[in-house]
Amino acid sequence: MTIDFNFEFFLTLATLLSGVIWGGFLLFCRVTGRPSDREPKIVEQAHAFFPVLLVVLLLRSFLVEPFRIPSGSMMPTLLIGDFILVNKFAYGIRLPVLHTKLFEVGHPQRGDIVVFRYPKNPSVDYIKRVIGLPGDRIVCLGNRLYINGREIPLRYLGRYLGSGENGRYNGALIYEEDLSVVGGKPHPIMLTDGGTVFREYVVPKGHYFVLGDNRNHSNDSRFWGFVPEENLVGKAFLVWMHLDLSDPLVALERIGTWLQ
Repeated sequence: MTIDFNFEFFLTLATLLSGVIWGGFLLFCRVTGRPSDREPKIVEQAHAFFPVLLVVLLLRSFLVEPFRIPSGSMMPTLLIGDFILVNKFAYGIRLPVLHTKLFEVGHPQRGDIVVFRYPKNPSVDYIKRVIGLPGDRIVCLGNRLYINGREIPLRYLGRYLGSGENGRYNGALIYEEDLSVVGGKPHPIMLTDGGTVFREYVVPKGHYFVLGDNRNHSNDSRFWGFVPEENLVGKAFLVWMHLDLSDPLVALERIGTWLQ
């Protein structure tokens, strides 16, 4: 998932601007004795928008944030056109825009689906699954994973069959990758062609190793490295809507899907 438009910055700026205009007018009225119930047009608009903007900013910054999935890198778990909610406080409370952590809440676990700021371009958000924790030794051999010397089991589930934009992956093999052998949880992955060559990684302190569930079609830690802890945005937990632009019908069966 990639999102280039910095909505957070402009939302914060709009909230501050409307608050300054409204608050400045009230202060001016108090100092000059002017009645505050006769607001100029710009102050009236700031008064109307500020509470709404503030609520949206607080909810989006500290509770939940919506995202749309534009690519197939997390199939079959997340489909192109899924709209998801991300828990913003799962890994710590951070200030908007500055992203300074105010206090610790928790840490990613193996198998978590996380949204993070792409290390190569922090203005872009990515979504992947956490595979490796700080200190882990990860080996990718073909389509098989080895974590700290343990082979991660794969169980064949069948072939993928979808429609619309997602139909391009029809016939792909679906497996269950069982991270429970290293303290994680099982999840589905998609394989379409030959796996990666042999590669070995050691996850540095304060970093995470992430992979896409669509293992052969994902730009992830195998190619650009690890995700720093400070780049984490939150944990994806719910699909609240699905809309495929190539298919006018809303996929009702996707609504309310809890993410594992």
